Amino acid sequence: MDQHKETFGVEPICAVLKDAGVQVAPSTYYAARKRPPSARAVTDEETLKEIRRIHAENYGVYGVRKVFAQLDREGGVAGRHVARCTVARLMRGDGLRGVSRVRSPRTTVRAKGPDSRPDLVRRTFVASAPDRLWVADITYVRTFSGWVYAAFVLDVFSRRIVGWQLSTNLYTELALDALNMAIWTRQRAGADLSNLIHHSDRGVQYVAVRYTERLAEAEAVASVGSVGDSYDNAMAEAFNSLFKAELIRNKGPWAGHADLEVAVAEYIDWYNHRRLHGEINMVPPAEYEAAYTAAQDKIEDARQPAGA
Repeated sequence: MDQHKETFGVEPICAVLKDAGVQVAPSTYYAARKRPPSARAVTDEETLKEIRRIHAENYGVYGVRKVFAQLDREGGVAGRHVARCTVARLMRGDGLRGVSRVRSPRTTVRAKGPDSRPDLVRRTFVASAPDRLWVADITYVRTFSGWVYAAFVLDVFSRRIVGWQLSTNLYTELALDALNMAIWTRQRAGADLSNLIHHSDRGVQYVAVRYTERLAEAEAVASVGSVGDSYDNAMAEAFNSLFKAELIRNKGPWAGHADLEVAVAEYIDWYNHRRLHGEINMVPPAEYEAAYTAAQDKIEDARQPAGA
């Protein structure tokens, strides 16, 4: 009624409602308008404001589960715990929802000839610590100026993107640059990569001599999918799907390589440091790794003899 009263007037609207079998007197409407909002309406408005903020700050991709988790991490609203069902009700009423992933076609060009590298993962994408297992893959993005290809390297333990690169072609340098970023980033932080397994599909970029040599220089062991379908590199494929849903389709269309590169850099920073991941207890990858390091340091301290 509030939406249409300026156009039609309150009394005519009440008359139409009466003809439809809904009895609402004009005096009832005016009385309701003068009545102060209920305590629930006030808290709902406060909560909805925070829900909208969290949804907007996270690329508009969070659904109920992650909005609720972020509210919980922030201590609720004004120190008041917010139930998940309340978050669901308010988001539904406000038309807020998360993004859904759509399966994309594969772009891997399999290398010709034999590949002696083993499949050391066998579709078991788990790791006991950072830098034990990385997965790598390439995906593509359509822009107004042509195709742009994106290579990513992901740490399985924390889901952190440790290396990435964009290019307008699918040459070996694309994957190699992403690998070099990953190695440089981790080694600069003091990581030991001698226990690392690097897993990929059988794409030509990953079997190139320079790529294999770079892995050897870092003392990492190469692993490739044994069958060549998406399940053999499922975690990397899952990230590609997420990347397309949360950034590419959500924020596009894209003019070309330059604006996409800026957007990807911002997205990866958010993904690594602020995005909540259900697979790692609803915390960001960087926080998950920091907690692991702190726990390991505490164990090492406990092993030290007293007075040492």
